[in-house]
Amino acid sequence: MTSSSVDAEAAGWSRSALPGRDPGDTHRRAWRAYFEATALLQDRLERTLKAETGLHLADYNLLLLLTESAEGHLRMGELASLMVFSPSRVTYQVKVLERQGLVLRRACSEDGRGSEAVITDAGRALFRKAAALHSRQVRELFLDRIDEEEAATLLAVFSRLGCSLEGTPRD
Repeated sequence: MTSSSVDAEAAGWSRSALPGRDPGDTHRRAWRAYFEATALLQDRLERTLKAETGLHLADYNLLLLLTESAEGHLRMGELASLMVFSPSRVTYQVKVLERQGLVLRRACSEDGRGSEAVITDAGRALFRKAAALHSRQVRELFLDRIDEEEAATLLAVFSRLGCSLEGTPRD
């Protein structure tokens, strides 16, 4: 680590911090650093994924969720919930991927009511390529830059926040 990166960490890094301006309390600085670093990380992941595979992060996430489902399909409402998308937004996202031949939309296989998204063989193949790239980038840009204790802290903090935001009680 360089001397300037250590100084930035100690002061509470922020791209938008103005010299001579009081950065505020630790909680506000932590939020700002999280918000800005996350935006930078997502931008880097998105640009590389798009350049190498043609997929956006939302496309990747949708294909990931379909790949992780036991049968390779999910009801549209469940998919919207998992992606934290509105139903209309997930419908649009599925239509985009459907035009590319990566997913298809059909009546639900269990009861015929509603519809579900199904990953195609082409979708699986492109997802495998994208997953290898994404995994490598996540490791290089994030995982390799934090130690085990920091990873445990982040897991605890964001698990607690996620449960709180979902309204799920935690022990």
